[in-house]
Amino acid sequence: MNQIHDVRESIVEYVYVIVGAAIIAIGFNVFLLPNQVASGGVSGISTILNGLFGWNPGLVQYAFNIPLFIAGILLLGKKFGIKSFIGTVTLPFIVLLTNSWSPWTDNPLLGALFGGIVVGIGIGLVFKGNASTGGTDLLAQIITKYTGITLGTSVLLIDGIIAISAAIVFDLEKGLYALIGLYVTTKTIDIIQLGFSQSKMIYVITMKQDEVRDAIYAEINRGVTKLPAIGGYTGEARPVLMVVVYQTEFTKLKQLIKNVDPSAFVIVSNAYEVLGEGFKRA
Repeated sequence: MNQIHDVRESIVEYVYVIVGAAIIAIGFNVFLLPNQVASGGVSGISTILNGLFGWNPGLVQYAFNIPLFIAGILLLGKKFGIKSFIGTVTLPFIVLLTNSWSPWTDNPLLGALFGGIVVGIGIGLVFKGNASTGGTDLLAQIITKYTGITLGTSVLLIDGIIAISAAIVFDLEKGLYALIGLYVTTKTIDIIQLGFSQSKMIYVITMKQDEVRDAIYAEINRGVTKLPAIGGYTGEARPVLMVVVYQTEFTKLKQLIKNVDPSAFVIVSNAYEVLGEGFKRA
């Protein structure tokens, strides 16, 4: 049974990679390329070179992705696997297949926004398949390994150079659109990876711990966890109550805490995924 489950999981991951790469390619061809939005990565480089020399973006992406993938294996080790190779090869291939598609908008701002969303969805799916589409992500990892610069800084440096290049090759406005597209892409990837937050995690610091806990049990029927804590100013033990509720329950919980202890200190954060009793099963 475990073997069958592993095979199914592996198939699903391959589907994620191929579908994700296809979505990236389509978003690139119908939104980003026709509006000259070079929002980072090898796709951004291919947009700039297309604008400068008229070079075919799909072929340019092959010319960058394959050598970078090989360099990644040689310099970083064989950790990328067949799925990443498929992502690296599939993306430029579908860019070539769909390069005759008509643009879905000729407005650069809409191209940056919707291109960023579509490309972010595609990259998020590829990441869910535990793979990558190669490109400048590999270059960033190589830079990090041999210079000591953090990965985030390396990615920012590369994408920043691409955005500046777009501003020089096209115009400043196109460079700004590139930054918008890049921002929207990163936020969309987070949504695909983490999902929309449907739950809230609340920490409550109160002198009426038992009363608040009992009220939560009685009115909302949610479990409460008591975390040991010590007041930084007083040095006294003051446990913190932690509770997770659905977003629809949050307003009721907030009012409940206020009714029991108006002076309670409450911290609220998003919980993107909650597994276990009363929520989604693992």
